[in-house]
Amino acid sequence: MQTSSDRHEYPAHWEADVVLRDGGTARVRPITVDDAERLVSFYEQVSDESKYYRFFAPYPRLSAKDVRRFTHHDFVDRVGLAATIGGEFIATVRYDRIGAGGTPASAPADEAEVAFLVQDAHQGRGVASALLEHIAAVARERGIRRFAAEVLPANTKMIKVFMDAGYTQKRSFEDGVVRLEFDLEPTDRSLAVQYAREHRAEARSVQRLLQPGSVAVVGTGRAPGGVGRSILGNIRDAGYTGRLYAVNKAFPEERGELDGVPARRSVRDIEGPVDLAVVAVPAEHVPEVVTECGEHGVQGLVVISAGYADSGPEGRGRQRALVRQARSYGMRIIGPNAFGIINTSPQVRLNASLAPETPRPGRIGLFAQSGAIGIALLSRLHRRGGGVTGVTGVSTFVSSGNRADVSGNDVLQYWYDDPETDVALMYLESIGNPRKFTRLARRTAAAKPLVVVQGARHGGVAPQGHAVQATRLPHATVSALLRQAGVIRVDTITDLVDAGLLLARQPLPPGPRVAILGNSESLGLLTYDACLSEGLRPHPPLDLTTAASADDFHAALSRALADATCDAVVVTAIPTVGEGSAGDAALAEALRSAAAAVPAKPVLVVHVELGGLAEALSAAASTAPQAASGAPEESRPTAPAQRPPTVRAPEGTHLIPAYPAAERAVRALAHAVSYAQWRRDAADPGKVPEYEDIDERGAAELIGGHLARGQGLTLGAQETCELLGRYGVHVHHALPAPTPDDAVAAARTLGYPVALKATAPHLRHRADLGGVRLDLPDEEQLRRAYAELTELFGKPEELRPVVQGMAPRGVDTVVRAVIDPAAGAVLSFGLAGAATQLLGDMAHRLIPVTDREATSLVRSIRTAPLLFGWRGSAPVDTAALEEVLLRVSRLVDDHPEVVAVTLEPVVVAQRGLSVLSASVRLAPPPARDDLGPRTLPAY
Repeated sequence: MQTSSDRHEYPAHWEADVVLRDGGTARVRPITVDDAERLVSFYEQVSDESKYYRFFAPYPRLSAKDVRRFTHHDFVDRVGLAATIGGEFIATVRYDRIGAGGTPASAPADEAEVAFLVQDAHQGRGVASALLEHIAAVARERGIRRFAAEVLPANTKMIKVFMDAGYTQKRSFEDGVVRLEFDLEPTDRSLAVQYAREHRAEARSVQRLLQPGSVAVVGTGRAPGGVGRSILGNIRDAGYTGRLYAVNKAFPEERGELDGVPARRSVRDIEGPVDLAVVAVPAEHVPEVVTECGEHGVQGLVVISAGYADSGPEGRGRQRALVRQARSYGMRIIGPNAFGIINTSPQVRLNASLAPETPRPGRIGLFAQSGAIGIALLSRLHRRGGGVTGVTGVSTFVSSGNRADVSGNDVLQYWYDDPETDVALMYLESIGNPRKFTRLARRTAAAKPLVVVQGARHGGVAPQGHAVQATRLPHATVSALLRQAGVIRVDTITDLVDAGLLLARQPLPPGPRVAILGNSESLGLLTYDACLSEGLRPHPPLDLTTAASADDFHAALSRALADATCDAVVVTAIPTVGEGSAGDAALAEALRSAAAAVPAKPVLVVHVELGGLAEALSAAASTAPQAASGAPEESRPTAPAQRPPTVRAPEGTHLIPAYPAAERAVRALAHAVSYAQWRRDAADPGKVPEYEDIDERGAAELIGGHLARGQGLTLGAQETCELLGRYGVHVHHALPAPTPDDAVAAARTLGYPVALKATAPHLRHRADLGGVRLDLPDEEQLRRAYAELTELFGKPEELRPVVQGMAPRGVDTVVRAVIDPAAGAVLSFGLAGAATQLLGDMAHRLIPVTDREATSLVRSIRTAPLLFGWRGSAPVDTAALEEVLLRVSRLVDDHPEVVAVTLEPVVVAQRGLSVLSASVRLAPPPARDDLGPRTLPAY
């Protein structure tokens, strides 16, 4: 199939898998000479009406000449793409380059005529919209800048495809035909349309997996035990509301059921449709199962089987083949090597996982790339004792295993719309598409909290089984970028659960001011210290003494919540001797009733060995309504013997989370405070300012000229100054001084006083090593300094000395920008010097940076007080510093060929600043997977 054609080799990079509007998948690929029979078969299945709309006349069949024309392409001036499912065409699109008057043409003509044909059975699935994105990307690659299409007025569906695409276009009507012309350059609106379609399609694809109407478990053993049999039992015992089937080709033909579930030897033998297949057979048998599922119309797979990329290079090849095979039938995959999925909705009640007990229904969504971590998360959220106590439920759970297809990005798309999920918790070991994850995380975090813990942070490579694009950014930088996107980034799964409990149960704090009250002075002081360590602003603790009653707690909490200077309350409690469970229940009710009176402020409890209080505080059995009381008893989740009975809290009551340590409670509160502030800031993100003195066209000409000399190069000092100057960033002039006489001549040119600097790589920007001499007032001092440097560090050719005019004294800072192939363009800021490098005290933002983000960037480093008058020093001109940050951001955003910029040092004085040294690296920009057409990743 993938053969060369008239002029160009087969463009394999145009092949892509796409998710359609209904959540199914299709393969987009170029049409070749080998597709003649597929094209004819496809055309025969198109209705006469659709054929009429395509050719403007009755056209019952394609002639041999038509078939040749539609299958022979040069992949430059004539291109055809097909959307396929199961190897068969479901839609086609083609363009033909045209010149003046609409006649066939070649480059440099930059206009093409485009036409679509979609099989009637697949219309309304978004196939044409997806094909338009891909054919437009192909056309841009081949130098075509504009499409023209002629459509009959009655063909409203196709007119809508073009009109809704978001491109700049014009429309005319002549001779009974609507003519549409539109530019192919992506616009803000076309990208917004593309992202919206991507969101709907990917969310729907996950919804089909998590809300199936029927499930087949393939690989259910005939004997008790085993993975498949266990999952079958878990689905049945959870009270799954749909149709359930057990499948094993080794079943006797006369066997009709297994454990009360209909049993079949093959998915093909199931009478009705199957929405989801859970595959638990050895890896070598999975392809056969996928074929059966695809031919039966199964919509999605959860592959529990291991032996894929988790087992080495050979397994990685099996994994790629598995994904290709499943997608060819329009199916998506969770796994392989997955732990399973859970949906606790009363309308679904699906536990298609290895978890023996279904978690209680609730408002927390869980995603884990590790099955072991998934077990730990479910366990911690499910049990009352050990760690964070209390009952908090789960809405959905996905364990992605090797994440060969469905990823955390897909699940985020689903959670964003899911009314059953209020908080999203994710354990990630790798991020396959950081740009997209950041974009989706920012949108999700604006609507509901997203808490992430990242494993394998320091290994430098993705875990075995994960095939992802590498990033050169340190983990600290990635974490900073996630926080910029509103992600609550935590370090451990304990912190993940702690933060999730608070965010699921309590409102967001309006600020960082914390009241502390309780019956233990020592516990109150520990809480106070923890608040200071986390950057909160605690009030002095209120000690109610050990004699405090439940009424005393109620009164104190009511006063604290009514205080306008308090944003949150931490209640500390130790056991009261002799009161037992009755005292715990009274105290819990007192705290709940006080908190309910002021529902806008969060309340947390720190307890010491108070299991009874923790249970009483979370008296409701879940954070969501229980299953309908009328559900059959045998269909409800089975309750473990150790689960004590609970009393339901009043409707609408916020459950109060309880923590066994002050540090854990305060850390969770600090995360909530930071997230609440991000939500407030996100409501007004600022703008990217325009500067009238920026010469974007002149910079582009300079960059083009430099890149004509080579694919990647670091600019010289003069070239760097010239390029930065086009964006209003002016570098302090420095002159080379290879000899003492040259140094004196340079000083005369610049004017005394001057600085003498060694610019050798091992001494550059290292004033602490003594390679810099400042404030040299005359020739004598300059020659003496030159002699000292050469005596200490070696010959001038090794030192590379320069002479530079003195700049006003200030605070030395560093500004950097770099384009990472995975994360995108990143702007970084910190103070210059070895101490900053040692401590890693740099702040980072994604480019383009807004004015508000530049302001926060300057203030977010730990050493920022040095810029604002620390210990009596004069504050420096941070406004000028922010402007430089914004100008560098604009340069890199406008010209992605600028792959690295470093300004070091930037000396910020009381008025103005001086850029003393700069470097710029140019290279062809890395390919951006977020600007092209929608595609599924090919891991």
